Amino acid sequence: MTDETAKLRACRRAPDPQLAHLMIVFFSPERVEMMTVKLLIADRDAKERTGLEWLIQSYPVPFDRVIHAENPDSALEQLLQEVPQVICVELDMIPRDLWDGFRQTVRRYARRVIGITAEATFERAMQAIELRAVDLWVKPVSPDRVRRTLSRCYRELAETARIQSPPSPSAPPSFSYRALFLGEEEAKPATLLLIQPETPEEIAPLHRFLQNYPFRSQPTLFPLSDAVVALFPRGGKENEQDLHREAYRMINEGAERLGISLFVVLHPGGNAPTLRDQYQTARQALQLRFYRGDRQVVKAKQPVQWRELDPFLTPEEQHRWLEMLDGRNRDDAKNWMQHEFLSLTPPYPDPGLLRIRLTSILAQLRRFMKREGLNRDKILENRYHQIFATVLYQPLLYRIVQDLLLFIYELFEAAEDPARREFSDPVEQGVRYMEKEFHRSELSLKEVAEHVGRNPAYFSHLLSRQKKVTFRELLRTIRIRHARRLLTSTSLSIQEIAGRCGFPNANHFSRVFKEVMGTTPREYRNLKNRKVAKEEEV
Repeated sequence: MTDETAKLRACRRAPDPQLAHLMIVFFSPERVEMMTVKLLIADRDAKERTGLEWLIQSYPVPFDRVIHAENPDSALEQLLQEVPQVICVELDMIPRDLWDGFRQTVRRYARRVIGITAEATFERAMQAIELRAVDLWVKPVSPDRVRRTLSRCYRELAETARIQSPPSPSAPPSFSYRALFLGEEEAKPATLLLIQPETPEEIAPLHRFLQNYPFRSQPTLFPLSDAVVALFPRGGKENEQDLHREAYRMINEGAERLGISLFVVLHPGGNAPTLRDQYQTARQALQLRFYRGDRQVVKAKQPVQWRELDPFLTPEEQHRWLEMLDGRNRDDAKNWMQHEFLSLTPPYPDPGLLRIRLTSILAQLRRFMKREGLNRDKILENRYHQIFATVLYQPLLYRIVQDLLLFIYELFEAAEDPARREFSDPVEQGVRYMEKEFHRSELSLKEVAEHVGRNPAYFSHLLSRQKKVTFRELLRTIRIRHARRLLTSTSLSIQEIAGRCGFPNANHFSRVFKEVMGTTPREYRNLKNRKVAKEEEV
């Protein structure tokens, strides 16, 4: 059937010449492309809904779609997803505790409301008034009243569509992908919202939600792989402050109706020369979500300035983690993680650097797993790889910290299980013991072997095979490493450093240090101090 045939048949069915004229206007190709007229019937009784739809189809009221809803939740869902212009709603099915939210949503989305009730009471009449209903039907409602009310609603919508002249279909869009991403086309000044859901899979429902969201000025939407850009012409109905408030309302409604958590960056334009510059600044500001969490609106007029951070654990921090893990100290681990990662204030470090720092902690956990033989447990091994992926890809810092702490507690429980002791690695246990006791000059192979429950000769064989060094070489390496740290980070004398690192006297310490490093401890300290001084001058 051609468009003209449909138009003429609709006109022949029209009850009066005025509606026929409006239908000709409304069914013109431009109008059909611009607007689809939908009716939502929200009633608990399926027979009532079916009967009402049959009446509508029997009379010349050409709604394009008739949608059903059997309860308040379904009605709200259809309102948000389909955005019908007309809604017939059974008032008796709306509970008191849902009324305020239901009323606000209906008044926001529906353009014409018709109340339906089985109780001709003052309360139902007041509810209809609160919904700004054009009519209140008391069951059983006459077919003629249904026809007259719906025809009037349709006529008013058609008249509105006729008066409001639509933009020409051939008119070029105000904004384009080329202007947004390449900066190749000039574009009008705009306020930009960059809206990101929790996962890329939520982009499609988010885009539909934004298409139907009742902004005061309808934006141009650009769906991306992980976010949606909304561009509002500057000087429109919504200024920066309005959009900031509207963004929070949009976040709350998206969470309530669709279960989507959103993070929004608002770039007001200002001094940004192009849309591309605005987008790039907003895109960088999306990384603040890592620290601030979801359901936030961030204004980004300038690029984010990150503070510097050395992402790797210092020797002192490594030693601290060694103590916490060996002591199975849950409270200390929790306090350290929360202080280090959840107490940050702006300016923040680059999220990538913080992820590197978190992998340094994972390295400590990995060594602990090997020492305790926990890496042989397939469940814990899989959990370790899951946590590693969480550290790399989870968009929110607090969730990474939460998952990492839970994994640490799992490792502690597993390590405390007596049934697992036979799987612990004696070499890793021995190395851990040496790292703790290296400061004692009397530390011996026999003592370490007894600590791990092995014969000294057998432990020495295992150590050489696994670490490719002898016991004496490994102990010397550990002691020299700690001595180097003390030489560069403290003002302790050579004698004091020798004593703290397990050497019987300063002469022996100096001789061993020179064999390993090729220079004396004093020369090493002076060389490092001069290097630091030069860097500070630069």
